[in-house]
Amino acid sequence: MKAIQFPTALTVLLLIAAVVALLTYIIPAGKYDRLSYNKDSDTFTQVKKTETVELAATQETLEHFDIKIPIEKFKNGDIWKPISIPNTYHTLDAQPQGVMAFIQSPIKGIMEAIDVILFVLIIGGFIGIMNFSGAFEAGISALAQTLKGREYILIIVITSLIAIGGTTFGLAEETIAFYPILIPVFLAAKYDAMVALASIYIGSCIGTLASTVNPFCTIIASDAAGINWTTGLTTRLVVLGLGLIICLIYIIRYAQQVKTDPTKSIIYDQKTEIENQFPITSLDNALRLTLKYKIILVLFLMCFVVMIYGVSQLDWWFLEMTTVFLVGAVIIGIIARIKEAVFVDTFIKGANDLLGVAFIIGIARGVTVLMEDGLISDSLLFYASSLTEGMNKGIFINAMLYIYSALSFFIPSSSGMAVLTMPIMAPLADGVGIGRDLVVNAYQFGMGLFAFINPTGLILASLAIVKIGFNKWLRFVMPLFGMLLIFIMIVLTISVYI
Repeated sequence: MKAIQFPTALTVLLLIAAVVALLTYIIPAGKYDRLSYNKDSDTFTQVKKTETVELAATQETLEHFDIKIPIEKFKNGDIWKPISIPNTYHTLDAQPQGVMAFIQSPIKGIMEAIDVILFVLIIGGFIGIMNFSGAFEAGISALAQTLKGREYILIIVITSLIAIGGTTFGLAEETIAFYPILIPVFLAAKYDAMVALASIYIGSCIGTLASTVNPFCTIIASDAAGINWTTGLTTRLVVLGLGLIICLIYIIRYAQQVKTDPTKSIIYDQKTEIENQFPITSLDNALRLTLKYKIILVLFLMCFVVMIYGVSQLDWWFLEMTTVFLVGAVIIGIIARIKEAVFVDTFIKGANDLLGVAFIIGIARGVTVLMEDGLISDSLLFYASSLTEGMNKGIFINAMLYIYSALSFFIPSSSGMAVLTMPIMAPLADGVGIGRDLVVNAYQFGMGLFAFINPTGLILASLAIVKIGFNKWLRFVMPLFGMLLIFIMIVLTISVYI
């Protein structure tokens, strides 16, 4: 009798969607009023239970609703999403999501996430062209020769760079592009694919967890809490520095064990399968790094530089990022002298390699659609905020950490979480006598920590690229998760008393 296998990522998400659909029958439906700014008319729109009201866009309007956000934050575009209005929660008629809604949720999720999905597919085609050109093989071979005996440097550099991207501009979904590129590099260094996944994904998680100037997390949450984003920055820098060190030690320790004894790998049973998926050419037979390959690799890296600059400085999003990689693929194809018919066929095959990842992203978004249609997102927020009433401040801040971790299962978007919850949660800090910046930090740390294992986030899509099971990832990451949880709880507890 064969051992029961852990279900695939698609099945896990569908099971989660089914549970969420059932919760819409159990959790009372409800909603907070929303306030949104209309730039064209310079007015606020209050969406109430049964009506919509136009209001003057003034500081007095915000003060009337006990919202501490400066009016300039709306007019400058710092807050571009509707925010929840405190003390306006009201119950609504239940909207249970039945069988038909459950069946339709993956399709609705794919439709809502189409920009991310197209980005992933174009990335797949882009990587396919790079592989076909031969530049990857030549570059990996040269890198392996350079780092021979010091391969651990690769882990430090990759994890640290991605953490910097995470803490500055929220590098997260974009890391999907790095897996097909870097996994062969780590395999050439005699590590396993889990080390590559960990360096990329954990780097992103620890960076976004301790976001410093991330506009999609720190700045929008601080604005929604009515404080300057620099308040609490010291604590976030401490968590970023020490947290990154903890993660690096953990990953390097595992990597050295695998390098010394490959049977210690958690995914040793998939070793042959993964090496066939990401073939590594022997250094003796590898292509030499000619001038043509060097030019292609520079263009390849420039695509990422342009993407990062555009996102961080030019307010680019998925349309612009996707365009960069499409144009990059065409230019590289021309330089590599790939024939037109071969280029199209190779590009499509590369996109096909990431089609499963694209579906996972869409189905994960479908879980959020079920909650929104079932009107339970705000109910969860209302009951979560009620739990903290009358708490000691040390217990309160750690409760906020756990509350935000739990809420991020249902609302994995950091900017969405900020505008929906911060106007409700931040004022609770006033009642227990601590700064609102601590609630912002708890929000970041809670979401960032749970992202390590959140099945409705990016981890299942990341694992799908290498076809590693979620159970194996949990086996690898849970000890690190526990260490970071204890570390963050200590930091938060100390913060409320100093």
